[in-house]
Amino acid sequence: MTGFAPEIAHHAALDARMVAAAKDVRLLALVSWPAGQEAAFLADYARGVVKLPQIEYPSLDFSQTRAEMEAIATQADPHHPLGQYLIDSARSWSQAAALCESLGTPAVCEHSIKLFGRPDEALPGDGPTTREAAQHFISIADELDRELMSPAEHVTISATALQLQLQRELDTYFDGRVISVELDPDLIAKAAAGATRIRLRHGAAFSDYDRHQLLQHEAFVHSLTALNGREQPVLPSLALSSPRITATQEGLATFAEQITGSIDIGRMKRISLRIEAVAMALAGADFIEVFRYFLDSGQTPEDSFASAQRVFRGVPTTGGHAFTKDTVYLRGLVGVHTFFRWALRDGKLQLCRWLFAGKMTLTDVQRFEPLFADGVIKPARWLPQWVARANGLAGMLAFSLFANRIRLDKIVVDGKAPEL
Repeated sequence: MTGFAPEIAHHAALDARMVAAAKDVRLLALVSWPAGQEAAFLADYARGVVKLPQIEYPSLDFSQTRAEMEAIATQADPHHPLGQYLIDSARSWSQAAALCESLGTPAVCEHSIKLFGRPDEALPGDGPTTREAAQHFISIADELDRELMSPAEHVTISATALQLQLQRELDTYFDGRVISVELDPDLIAKAAAGATRIRLRHGAAFSDYDRHQLLQHEAFVHSLTALNGREQPVLPSLALSSPRITATQEGLATFAEQITGSIDIGRMKRISLRIEAVAMALAGADFIEVFRYFLDSGQTPEDSFASAQRVFRGVPTTGGHAFTKDTVYLRGLVGVHTFFRWALRDGKLQLCRWLFAGKMTLTDVQRFEPLFADGVIKPARWLPQWVARANGLAGMLAFSLFANRIRLDKIVVDGKAPEL
């Protein structure tokens, strides 16, 4: 690669090899269930016929991919920030490849835990566990009376209407068609984002909160980081959704919802219910028990099936195993929120903008600081407004830093609000 020092060119060549080797390791697509499972299951369930879904997965061989990833990791310099990134990324891809080779077996759960963690792990800062945090949000949501919601919050939006609304807003943001919004009847999640395409599950119902959430979460984090990653001359892998960046990506996307006021307690409850469901499955609950858990928590049969399906992607439906990706949302949110506050305190808010230059971890963006300064890694071309407006971001974070010093148990006595 011309114009760069030899060690930069060396790692750029390794990165190009990693991108080529990773192209078939489409983790989420490969663990997903085939179309048609929901309709058959719900039809049987409505007739009182309850039976576990039996999923047939393809037999895959990624031995060459895993060998290439190990070769890349071996040839990378562990003392260079690009080498450290490549070693961590290549081994994450190798773990994902091994997971895909084990589809339908308990081994998927073991690989999933190594990639995404467990619900009983402590949150950043040695706080409560992810599951305890999830139970906290579930209890708060259950205590709130739906009558407190405004009439507009009860109105649902069809996937078709939402498609048109999101497309209009994105075309305005980019001043043209850069990201297409499409309907997908086979999508497990209600929405999913790539660099140039956002998919909505056809037939799903959305709220006005969902519209704002999808714009901030899917478009202005997942899609923008992929688009910005494609602009990188040295590390095109920054456009890829490597498994190791999942916690930071989902944490950043959920933080974006939070800081723009696009998240509601119902959304926090849905995220938390999925974490609790993963814990239940690991403890032995089968697909039927997890499906009923979502039903009992107020979800529709269709949403309950989709939620339970997420938990059992790639693993046996008989219980004791889970696909643990959904545990990263709260852990990632706490990690990103803490990182942004630290960046403000230490005068490093620039790192928060650089975090959008591609799909990377919080550790990566700190490693890359000298590479951004030298122009080896390009800053983000596209930024969401809340990040681009540094003064507004700093104001919100500054208040958060101060508010966290206030002890509620010292100012709220016998349920009375503090006097002013």
